[in-house]
Amino acid sequence: WYYKDNVRDSIHRFKFGNRRHYADSYGRLLAMQLCDSIYAQVDLITWVPVSALRRFRRGFDQVELIAKAVARELGCQATPTLKKIRHTPPQSFLGHAPQRRANVLNAYRIVDPSLVAGKRILLVDDVVTTGATASECGRMLKSAGAKEVHCAAVAAARKR
Repeated sequence: WYYKDNVRDSIHRFKFGNRRHYADSYGRLLAMQLCDSIYAQVDLITWVPVSALRRFRRGFDQVELIAKAVARELGCQATPTLKKIRHTPPQSFLGHAPQRRANVLNAYRIVDPSLVAGKRILLVDDVVTTGATASECGRMLKSAGAKEVHCAAVAAARKR
């Protein structure tokens, strides 16, 4: 969906209003979009992780919940492959793509390269605006030996 109006409001309630149960619906709907595509033919499903501080403050990692729901719907398991090693300001607080890319550069590391080597990976995120975060996570996965990295998100900003 486009990240605006009711979709934006729903995602905000999920992330900031402790509506964890929304993850099941998001995961089911995202999996329905993926089931007949190349994205369903992956070896591993993973997600863009939040920082330890953000997880502590929020009480959960919203994208982890979505990725696990997608994996359940597709009959597989979500695997943590990335760790956010540096707390960064929220991307939504930043302006243009160059600022967002700089914000997430080297903010992630691979948990275990053997998990991703030679694999076709589906990287799940909640919202994609400029693609800076997904791109950085994809870069890390590819540098650890992933064969392919595909990204799926619940919502995306409409390009201007």
